[in-house]
Amino acid sequence: MLETKLISHFPKRGVSYVILLKILLATLLIDHTGEIGINSSYWPIYFVPVVTAALYCGPWATLLWTLFASAAYCSYLYPAMQEYELTPEALGLLGVRILFFFLAAMVVNRFSQQSQHQTQLYRELAERLAETNRRLEHAQAEARRSERLAALGQLSAGLAHEIRNPLGVIKGSAEMLTQKLQASDELARELAGYISTEVNRLSALVTEFLDFARPLHAEPLPANLIALLDRVLQIVADRFAGKQKGKPVRVERHYASGLPLVPLDESLCEQAFLNLVQNAYEAMEDHGGTLRVEVQPATRDGREGVELRLTDTGPGVPEELREEIFNPFVTTKKIGVGLGLSIVSKIVDGHHGSIHVENAPEGGAVFTLFFPLEETIEAMATAEFRSAWTGEVARPHTGTS
Repeated sequence: MLETKLISHFPKRGVSYVILLKILLATLLIDHTGEIGINSSYWPIYFVPVVTAALYCGPWATLLWTLFASAAYCSYLYPAMQEYELTPEALGLLGVRILFFFLAAMVVNRFSQQSQHQTQLYRELAERLAETNRRLEHAQAEARRSERLAALGQLSAGLAHEIRNPLGVIKGSAEMLTQKLQASDELARELAGYISTEVNRLSALVTEFLDFARPLHAEPLPANLIALLDRVLQIVADRFAGKQKGKPVRVERHYASGLPLVPLDESLCEQAFLNLVQNAYEAMEDHGGTLRVEVQPATRDGREGVELRLTDTGPGVPEELREEIFNPFVTTKKIGVGLGLSIVSKIVDGHHGSIHVENAPEGGAVFTLFFPLEETIEAMATAEFRSAWTGEVARPHTGTS
């Protein structure tokens, strides 16, 4: 018990203190036996510090501690020689005892090293098994969710098509009514205008449903990610120019130099980036803030790629939505149906990348996207596996906050 406490209290020197203490105690014990120290029948007590060193130390350290313990035992040889003569038989017996110290040290140390090695192997195997089980459970959960999303997508597509047709009739009728009324009935013309406006809004909503339900077929080609980002940032800045209620949003760009071309479907990625950047602007619309855009090389799961980080200073993502923010119909906005991030997630997955979101320590949301430079066999196999469940490219592995 004392040995364990001493080693845990002094991680670096605890073992040395324990071995020294045992050598000291062994020497004191032999000194108080009343016999000549070198001939004491208690000489095997020195095996205790020798075995301790063999259990805790490496081979060379074990040899050094065994040599030190042997020297402590041989220290009784000098006073004995003052009174007795050292015969060859006695010298041979002493040598045998010292040899036993070293033999015991090496044998115990060998078994100890093998035991520690096997323990490490078992620990690594257990960790790999735990990680494999975790990935398997995650894949099973993704497969079950993909089934639900596939059914939901088919339902959304059917409803959207059924709704779009009567919406077209309503809009056409409202426009004809507006033209015929002219200035004869101002109130009727105003109401017809409301009908047309709301129909347009519903039509945009139906389009969003169709985008979510439509199978994604990305056609990535080598593209300049920074140029695409700058174009999206300019579009959103122009869209929000003069509309901010509070202070304007400031954009900070931090791009690594010498970035390679990234395989991207520019049309789809522009849609995804527009959604993310617009969300950031809307989150900071009332009080202004800073949007930090970072692009740098990265490696994920052994794949070389490029990482994009979008950090805003808005309120961030609520804790209770961390595991659901990329699911359809989940949103933190007062308006909207919550399909934007689901579409973004599907686009990133179409590029065999990954996306996750977390809250920055100082506040605000941090979206991190990873795009691999090459499509690996594993990524393609994963996409095909998900397609077998959903009939389309499914969602990526995401971590949310």
